[in-house]
Amino acid sequence: MRAAKFAQHLFPGAAHQNNIALTDASSAKVTMPDEEDDRDQEESQEPRRLFTLTEAERARRLLEPVLVEAMGVRKKLTGLENDLSAVSSRIAMMGGVLVPYEKLAAVRLEHQQLAETFNSALTQIIETGCVIKDLDVGLLDFPAIIDNQDVYLCWKLGEDRIRFYHRQDEGFSGRKPLDPRDLGPGNIVQ
Repeated sequence: MRAAKFAQHLFPGAAHQNNIALTDASSAKVTMPDEEDDRDQEESQEPRRLFTLTEAERARRLLEPVLVEAMGVRKKLTGLENDLSAVSSRIAMMGGVLVPYEKLAAVRLEHQQLAETFNSALTQIIETGCVIKDLDVGLLDFPAIIDNQDVYLCWKLGEDRIRFYHRQDEGFSGRKPLDPRDLGPGNIVQ
């Protein structure tokens, strides 16, 4: 068996295990295999659920630990993916390298378990009707209607509550306070 084929045999689909593809490791972006197709569908479909501020806040409190877990697991997955890729490259380049099978099997098993945990956390978040906007910073949007406009109630990890919204065609930079009198954390206008 040639070295490249051996490496592929040893790490079949290492970059795409359990429907998770780790792209550019330096930016630690995690994408689903059909992400582009999903984006096209998301843009053409309206969100399944609309939230009131109370419902969104309740969901946010429940989802915050799940989001934190997903972010942590993703970092671990990226590290394991880099380790597996490095070993695979070494085998492909040098051939005949002594491979620590037990250690690699343990790493692959850990990778698989983390991937399942990650998928489970993402599924749990998405099933609420919430939209994950950015896993790097922990940004979630909750579809809502304000003044007959489709908007997102916007929350970022570290904020004490949902205090902002933006139109669905705007991004994070278009956030506006839900209540102009809300001066920030600790000032409860809701």
